[in-house]
Amino acid sequence: MSEPIGVRLRPNTLDEIIGQEEILGQGKFLRKLIESDTLSSIILYGPPGTGKTTIAHVVAQTTSRAFLSINAVSGGKKDIEDAVKKADKFKEEESKQTILFIDEIHRFNKTQQDALLPYIENGTFILIGATTENPYFECQKALLSRSNIFQLSPVNEEIIKDYLLKVAKDPRGLDGKFELPEETAGFLARQANGDVRHSLQLLELASVADEDGIISIEDAESVISTPHLGYDKDGDRHYDTISAFIKSIRGSDPDAAVYYLGRMLAAGEDVKFIARRLMISASEDIGNADPMALLVATNAALVVERVGLPECQLTLSQATLYLAMAPKSNSATTAIGAVMNYIKEHPTDDEPNHLRDAHYKSAAKLGHGIGYLYPHDYPDHYVDQQYLPDSVPEHSFYKNSHIGYEQVQADYMNNIIARAMQYRNQGDNKS
Repeated sequence: MSEPIGVRLRPNTLDEIIGQEEILGQGKFLRKLIESDTLSSIILYGPPGTGKTTIAHVVAQTTSRAFLSINAVSGGKKDIEDAVKKADKFKEEESKQTILFIDEIHRFNKTQQDALLPYIENGTFILIGATTENPYFECQKALLSRSNIFQLSPVNEEIIKDYLLKVAKDPRGLDGKFELPEETAGFLARQANGDVRHSLQLLELASVADEDGIISIEDAESVISTPHLGYDKDGDRHYDTISAFIKSIRGSDPDAAVYYLGRMLAAGEDVKFIARRLMISASEDIGNADPMALLVATNAALVVERVGLPECQLTLSQATLYLAMAPKSNSATTAIGAVMNYIKEHPTDDEPNHLRDAHYKSAAKLGHGIGYLYPHDYPDHYVDQQYLPDSVPEHSFYKNSHIGYEQVQADYMNNIIARAMQYRNQGDNKS
C-alpha cells in the first residue's frame, strides 16, 4: 500500500473517530450539529493528532453542503477570494451553502482573518477552523464571536493502545501480517503522547524495522529518536508546562517539579528562561521563609550562563528540588502588592520631616532631618520612631508568615521591641 497508514485509516464517520467523547459522544452538541447537518461556524482547538482535520473530513463526507478547504500555512487572501467565488457558484447553480475548512487558522494574520468576517456574516460559507494554538490568543475577537469553540484533548493512552491492536489486524492497517503484543502496543501508545496520528506512524515504522513477524519493544525503540512531547516553545504547552512546574514548586512536590523540569529540558526549552522562573519563584513563593532559596536560584542562573547544557541541567535539578522542599511564604509578594495598591489610591503621601535628607543646602531651615533618632545609638540598634508618612502610621503592609526563617525574624523583632519598651519605661532609653 503506497498511502501512509494514517491516510488509509482516516475515519469517514463519527463512530470511527478515536477519543474525544467529551465533544463527540452520543448526545453531545457538536455530534448533534454534524449528524443533523446543521453545523454553524466552529473552531476546533487541540494538540496535533487529536482529530481536528479528521472531524472536518467526516463533515465533508456526510454533509449535503459544498465543502472547500484551505491550509493557512500556504494560503492567503487570494485563496479566500477564490473560495468566495466557488461558494457563490455553488449557491447559484446548486442552491448549496458552502462549508470552508481552514487548517492551521492561527497562521492567518489579522488582515486575512478580517477578510473572512463578511462572508461568515452573510452566510456565504460556514467556517470550520482548526488550530493547535489557543484561539483566544491567536484569533480575532470578531471571528471568535461568530464561532463556537470546541477543545480537543490528547487521546488517552489506553484508548490508543486498544486502537493499535485493532489496526494491526485491520486490512487497511497491517492486515494481520505482523503480531503486535500488548506490551508493544502500550509502549507505542505512551510514546505517542496523546497523538493518534503519531502512534500510527510509529507502528508503521516499527513494522518495517521488524524481522521476525513480531513487533517487539526493541523494534519500536529502534525507530524512536527522541520522545514525542508535543511541546511548542511559543505555544500553549510552553506556558502550561512552566505553569505546572512553578505550581509544583509552590505546592512543595519535588517529584512533580523535577518531572516538569525534565519535560522542558527534553523539549529543548531555553534554560535561561527556566532559570529566570526559578529566581522569581524563590521570591514569590518562598521569600524570607528561606532566604537561601533566592541565593540557590540566582547561582543556578549563573551556572546556566557560564556552563550551559548539558551539565547545567544538574544545577537546575538541584535548584528545583531545593525550592520545592523549602518552607513557603508569599509575604514578599503580598507586601509589595499591598503597597502598590495603596500608592495607586494615595499618590501624594509625604515622608516625615525627620526622615528627609538633611545634607543639601537649606534642608535644616525646612526642618528636614531634625528629630531623627539614629538606631545605632540605642540598645539592640533599635529605637521606636515614626517611619511611615503621617497619613499611613498604622497601616500594615507586611504580614509575617511565621514559617521557617520568618519566624526567627519575628521572634527577633518582638524581642528587641519589647526590650526597647522596657528601656523607655525605665527612663534609660539612651545608651
